[in-house]
Amino acid sequence: MKRKFLVLPIVAVAAVVALSLYWSHWIQEQRASERAETRALITKRSSNRLRAAHPAPLPGAKRIETLHYAITTTADASQTARVAEAVEALYTAYSAFFPMRDAPIGDQEKLKLTLYAHQAQFKANNYSIPWAEAYYLRPVCYAYYARGEENPYHWMVHEATHQLNAEVSGFKKARWVDEGLATYFGSSRIEEGGLVPGKVDPNTYPIWWLPNSGLTGSLDADIEAGRWIPIRAIISGENAPNINSNVNRYYIQYWSLTHFLFHYDNGRYADAYKRLILEGGSLENFQKMIGPADRIEYEWYRYLQTKIQDLMPRNSDEESTTIEWSR
Repeated sequence: MKRKFLVLPIVAVAAVVALSLYWSHWIQEQRASERAETRALITKRSSNRLRAAHPAPLPGAKRIETLHYAITTTADASQTARVAEAVEALYTAYSAFFPMRDAPIGDQEKLKLTLYAHQAQFKANNYSIPWAEAYYLRPVCYAYYARGEENPYHWMVHEATHQLNAEVSGFKKARWVDEGLATYFGSSRIEEGGLVPGKVDPNTYPIWWLPNSGLTGSLDADIEAGRWIPIRAIISGENAPNINSNVNRYYIQYWSLTHFLFHYDNGRYADAYKRLILEGGSLENFQKMIGPADRIEYEWYRYLQTKIQDLMPRNSDEESTTIEWSR
């Protein structure tokens, strides 16, 4: 009996050691796999950036120039002109927000765009993620003319904002700031040749997804159900859901947080937000310069709810909806 009881602890220890060795080996394999994937991704990105810097000639492409842009295009003249007018309107509006250099003097200083005639041509030449509708790989923005859409240039305006952030203003580019500004300007209306920052065009991404956001009016419930990404995760990137399976949710929140910071309560946070952008947009600086994250999140959530209601189609005899805020 003593031998039997002596054997049991030995077996248990051996099992623990074997399990520990197994997990150690598994973890090492996982880390090696992750390192290999990272190296492959870096190699792919480097290759893509090289292609972007030295793009292959596009059959039938033409080149036009505006005051600030050099555009390689396969779209027709009228389509190209609409996009050119839109990005110049962006440049003017953006320069009212942030420090800008003077108009380019020589060809080398002009901002570079590639405009495809249609989506299929863009997809055939896409060096970015597969679901991209446009992208910016320094020094070129790539987008297509969205035929049939009421706003056929918003994809390019979005990417051209990234370009201004990187090449003209030189922001440190926290992702939530970079994407927030791109969605903010990219979804703003162009009226009488001028871009009106913050005046929402419902025919742009991600605005057309707002009615499908699924928000209930309860911040806590929406966080728990995964319908809302917490502000700390949006800003810091920590404990954040995978963007590839939450693309629209991320972009709705990037846009709405930026719109909130510029326009809430007659621009209460606008000046502080501009200073925060220059400081890099960290969570620590956010709370120092804007306010406590929990309070701001509650104000932001309510603000987005009002924007969603503003954009929802209403019948004249429709009863008003009351939303209860749980937080």
